[in-house]
Amino acid sequence: MNISYNWLKEYLDFDLQPEEVAAALTSIGLETGGVEEVQTIKGGLEGLVIGEVLTCEEHPNSDHLHITTVNVGGGEPLQIVCGAPNVSAGQKVVVAVNGTKLYSGDEVFTIKRSKIRGVESNGMICAEDEIGIGTNHAGIIVLPADAVVGTPAKEYYNVKSDYVLEVDITPNRVDATSHFGVARDLAAYLKQMGKPAELKRPAVDAFKIDDDTPAIEVVVENKEACLRYSGITIKGVTVKESPEWLQNRLKVIGLRPINNVVDVTNFILHELGQPLHSFDAGKVKGNKVVVKTYPNGVKFVTLDGVERTLTDRDLMICNTEEPMCIGGVFGGLDSGVTEQTTDVFLESACFHPTWIRKTARRFGLNTDASFRFERGLDPNNTIYVLKRAALLIKELAGGKITGSVQDIYPEPAKPYVVELSYKKVNSLIGKEIPVETVKSILASLEMEIVSETAEGLTIHVPVYRIDVQRDVDVIEDILRIYGYNNIEFSDSVKSNLSYKTPTDRSYDLQNLISEQLCGCGFNEIMNNSLTRSAYYEELSTYPVAHCVMLMNPLSADLNSMRQTLLFGGLESIEHNTNRKNGNIRFFEFGNCYDYNIDNKKEDQTLAQFSEDYRLGLWVCGNRVENSWAHPNEKSSVYELKAYVENILVRLGVNLNKVIFGNLTNDIYSAGLTITTASGRQLGTMGIVNRKVCKALDIDIEVYYAELSWTLLMKEVKKNKVTFSEISKFPAVKRDLALLLDKHVQFAEIEKIAVESDRKLLKEVSLFDVYEGKNLPAGKKSYAVSFFLQDEGKTLNDKQIDAIMKKIQTNLEQKLGAQLR
Repeated sequence: MNISYNWLKEYLDFDLQPEEVAAALTSIGLETGGVEEVQTIKGGLEGLVIGEVLTCEEHPNSDHLHITTVNVGGGEPLQIVCGAPNVSAGQKVVVAVNGTKLYSGDEVFTIKRSKIRGVESNGMICAEDEIGIGTNHAGIIVLPADAVVGTPAKEYYNVKSDYVLEVDITPNRVDATSHFGVARDLAAYLKQMGKPAELKRPAVDAFKIDDDTPAIEVVVENKEACLRYSGITIKGVTVKESPEWLQNRLKVIGLRPINNVVDVTNFILHELGQPLHSFDAGKVKGNKVVVKTYPNGVKFVTLDGVERTLTDRDLMICNTEEPMCIGGVFGGLDSGVTEQTTDVFLESACFHPTWIRKTARRFGLNTDASFRFERGLDPNNTIYVLKRAALLIKELAGGKITGSVQDIYPEPAKPYVVELSYKKVNSLIGKEIPVETVKSILASLEMEIVSETAEGLTIHVPVYRIDVQRDVDVIEDILRIYGYNNIEFSDSVKSNLSYKTPTDRSYDLQNLISEQLCGCGFNEIMNNSLTRSAYYEELSTYPVAHCVMLMNPLSADLNSMRQTLLFGGLESIEHNTNRKNGNIRFFEFGNCYDYNIDNKKEDQTLAQFSEDYRLGLWVCGNRVENSWAHPNEKSSVYELKAYVENILVRLGVNLNKVIFGNLTNDIYSAGLTITTASGRQLGTMGIVNRKVCKALDIDIEVYYAELSWTLLMKEVKKNKVTFSEISKFPAVKRDLALLLDKHVQFAEIEKIAVESDRKLLKEVSLFDVYEGKNLPAGKKSYAVSFFLQDEGKTLNDKQIDAIMKKIQTNLEQKLGAQLR
């Protein structure tokens, strides 16, 4: 938000320089990003002077140019070639001498000595638009005869310099979204610094009703969305250009003047922080303003010419026949004030923040009014602001205030009552602040002390401080005015012994796995937890009914919380493949969210919602490419499985107790579940379904694994690292060639073998798979190695044969295996 230094001084008399004001505001929580010197006219009319045309002759080589001599005060007259049709001898004009810089938007043009059609020209006689004081380009500026030659144009046009402070307003400080609000905080700071300055609030004592003839009536039908609505009718106004002082006020902070009535509403908005709206009273049909909503589907054209479709949650300001304005957000195309307006209805209202915020987001509108309304305004301020605006309009546009002030305020807002303990103040701040200092700061912040004890205070916080409703909020206000830098560091350090929590352990392991994956060529990605609910609309694995939907989404692409990490990674893959980077290894740690209506419990509000921290892996493209030592090789799902197994081993999960089961769903065309012996599913992995990839314009095969980091941490929670000597006794390897049905996976063979002997069987390894001729239909051959070892002695053939016989028998009985 832009704050004018000169404008600020109208409400507070201080001697701080602009940079000092910026530092002071930053110290009290209104962070000021920068200070810029500006002029009401860009360039400040530097180099422009008032001149007199002494002679004017036609150019010998042109039918529209003139050769003039111009006296600019002192020295010889300048010869200037001018193409304006209205130039003539004896005129007082504005001249840009050589070296002057003229501005057109962001472009800069420097006046230089030149030859025009063979005649030397030293300067330029200017039109309004060329120096920024107007838009007329029909001819040069002709000044009154009493203009003094040689006067700098910036003095003639009373161009003043100002400083604009760029104040970054946090969402909770709506009270500081105006010059008066900033001045109010600065006054509290100055008082604490021993430089008290009186805060000057604009007076409205002169307000009165000029004509009691009944005027426009107000009816509020939706009192939930409209907390207070105030209005007044002003008849007989003359809509015209605003006076110079008002235009300059608006220009300095980056606003374009429109007309005197509209400019007053914009001025008041930035003066007092209360949005206003001016209606052409002649277009208020039925002489009645109705605040209500319309049914879904009604069309309405806003001030920018865009037709918008209303919902029954959009508050509208209407007449008896049609809507005129989207309340608190944007005006309508046909109800605003124009030069033909003679009667004005002025609105000053307070709307419910949630209603305004949702409507503004729904239509993609972010106006100065919605910015303030959606943060919560003071309903007690509407009448004062209305009177201030009405007096200014009367002063600048004439007219009479007619009828009575319309004010509908069903539930008046009361100050927030806060109990403040001195002990808590000193405890939270970390320093014992004198009681009188605390009371002085509270008074400077307009917080009323209603009762006092030795232990603390009972205070009333003004309604405009929407962010201060608890004692800790008041203490924060006391501290920011007292000064964070005034809290000294103690000579002693107070600390407590800490221990490594499960969260710390999880974080350490997360870093360990991240380093491992980076060493394998992976890149870490971080995607938004918000995603498109449309991704889940045709899925049964992650149904759209389980999405945690946002009540107030930023956009349709960010309207729900993600159920899986998959789609964020696919978006990253799409982004990379579109830029010719198709060999991808990504990993991401992140939360996933689920909503299950069946989990509803009366005493647990959040029982339907769950959150799980997960690790996602994505692999696609080539594993090896353009290597002199190795031919190109595509990535495969087996490569991904190796990465997953390495993660499990690094975390300390016993792979002998992990079961890889078959999985086919609408996410994976072929996949595996990763389950513990106790039935706890640690994750899934496989080949991503082509339909899912195609929805994101990915035409290469993607391999994906998603592990539940939460469950992995539970699985390894009680792991203890033990050490044992390497066995002195040799291991024995036995191989079996097994004929099995095609649907049987190696994981099933491994599981049965481990169950057959848990003591001496150390490893089961697959080294060949064969399918083809010489095998019965529907069969395939697995070549499997079994490694046996006794830590205390050498195995003999009898023991080995017994174990292998047991494994063979179990495989035959449970899988129908045959030895080849």
